[in-house]
Amino acid sequence: MTESDKTRVILLIGTQTYRGTPFVEAAERIGLEAVKGLDMPKPLARHWRATLPLDFRDSDKAVADIVAFARQSPVRAILCVDDNGAVIAARAAAALGLSHSSPDASLAARDKLIMRQRLAAAGVPIPWFRHLTTDDDPARIADEIEYPVVIKPTHLAASQGVIRANNPTEFIDAFYCTRSIALATGDTLEKRQAADMLVEGYIDGFEVALEGILAEGHLKLLALFDKPDPLVGPYFEETIYVTPSRLPTDTQASIVACAADACAALGLREGPVHAELRINDDGPWVIEVAGRSIGGLCSKTLRFGTEDMSLEELILRRAVGMDVAALQRENRAGGVMMIPIPAAGILKSVEGVEDALAVPGIEEVDITLPLQHPVIPLPEGASYLGFIFARGERPDEVEAALREAHRRLHFTIVPNLRLMA
Repeated sequence: MTESDKTRVILLIGTQTYRGTPFVEAAERIGLEAVKGLDMPKPLARHWRATLPLDFRDSDKAVADIVAFARQSPVRAILCVDDNGAVIAARAAAALGLSHSSPDASLAARDKLIMRQRLAAAGVPIPWFRHLTTDDDPARIADEIEYPVVIKPTHLAASQGVIRANNPTEFIDAFYCTRSIALATGDTLEKRQAADMLVEGYIDGFEVALEGILAEGHLKLLALFDKPDPLVGPYFEETIYVTPSRLPTDTQASIVACAADACAALGLREGPVHAELRINDDGPWVIEVAGRSIGGLCSKTLRFGTEDMSLEELILRRAVGMDVAALQRENRAGGVMMIPIPAAGILKSVEGVEDALAVPGIEEVDITLPLQHPVIPLPEGASYLGFIFARGERPDEVEAALREAHRRLHFTIVPNLRLMA
């Protein structure tokens, strides 16, 4: 295949994502020309060899820049590798007549308030919810709601700013904490001035993550992950994901059906889906649905087909019209631990990586946070110390290997005196 024969795709890549490189490498493996639409100024974008510098904060201009580029250099698909540019990708695809979920659906999967409204209207099982803004008086609301509750910003991911409250006093404290996080992290001036938040009922139960891909509105299950560590609050730091799920077959089928109903309610019809659900005696409940693939480096857990195809390659193949319907996840169990942050401070040292790698079943230990770098735990933080990956014959073996590898790691974190001053 010559350079002129290559199928071209645009990948929208934010500045703080792990997901850009895996997608670019996957595109190269299958002979696609990947145009990096980076969210950064032109001088920096040139340093990163990006053909298409964009400003995600100015969505109208970003869409116009993508459309202008694509009309000069035709593309087959536009994909956003994470949440930040999802609506921009959908709008640009619509303007160019490319296959994609609608901008309206992409917005619903990006904004937690719109998502809740759409799911409720369609009768999809979700917790009760109430819209809040950062201007509200929490003392007035505290006595009007039933506990326990979860309060969260509408525009953040990775459990940032998500806090459980069990009584009015905890709700007021949580409100002000989430409020400060929401205002500090808004991606536009308007969101930094008055951000939206939600308070919703806390759903007890076992949590799972579903990875799927939509084709003309049909949801194909790619993997169902168990989250064996309890997520009960006050913060909701995810740690271990293991697939295949150990839940009963009929329970798994109900989870997939519920996720499919949620996608339909939001209007999602094309591309990757990552959903979080809880299961209790009343069945599955939708916590979140995102029109993107799994975050961080967690996609390394998944391999498809007979040639160990990556999740990113599968997504790209579907985006350019290749058939992926028959592709199934490998037969072996796989898992990942997102290494939690035990305390705030400065990461000074990491020990025990070789010992962790010696655990049977462990394939990789990737410490992604650099030494001398600030570490910030939830609810303010939105990252991890790194990732541990394991594979084995059974899910319980994988889980045990991840826990043992983590036990062998030792992190030295010292207080950040400048932040404490």
